[in-house]
Amino acid sequence: MNDFPTLETDRLLLREIVMSDAPTLLDMHGDAEAMKWFGIDPITELSQAQALVETFAAWRVQPNPGTRWGIQFKGQEALVGNCGLFKWNRGWKSCSLGFALAQSGWGKGVMHEALQAMLAWGFEQMQLNRLEATVHPENQACLKLLNRLGFEQEGRLREAGYWLGEHCDLLQLSLLRAKFKTMPSPTH
Repeated sequence: MNDFPTLETDRLLLREIVMSDAPTLLDMHGDAEAMKWFGIDPITELSQAQALVETFAAWRVQPNPGTRWGIQFKGQEALVGNCGLFKWNRGWKSCSLGFALAQSGWGKGVMHEALQAMLAWGFEQMQLNRLEATVHPENQACLKLLNRLGFEQEGRLREAGYWLGEHCDLLQLSLLRAKFKTMPSPTH
């Protein structure tokens, strides 16, 4: 994984997250409401946002690499969200996904549009057969989004998550290549 794979949709640019994005990441990942279901406690300091930038960059050189894209509207500099593929198991042709969206992007179809581009890239460029997601059972917006993208629930992982001081169950969902190919074309 050498050059960063910039992706474009009708409205969005999915690009590498760089250190100058740290203040925006702090705003996004420091927002307790926006990060309620993210799986980690909200961050509170710029140094934590800078560490996120470094973590996302390091994914690309790990033995089981991953990629995290910053999401911005075309013509705007600030990120409105991020999404990524990680824990790539080349032998099994599988990967996990994660994403976060600032409140300013809620209800605008941003993540649906971004994930469609990211998923298509993953199935084509990484030759994936399976994508996995774990979601808090009360995160209805995420479950609805993943369902629209063709993900199916497979089971419940009891007390698999821990953030905000408590253990929580997570739902396991997956999307298979064959199901993604049959999804209708994106509409914006």
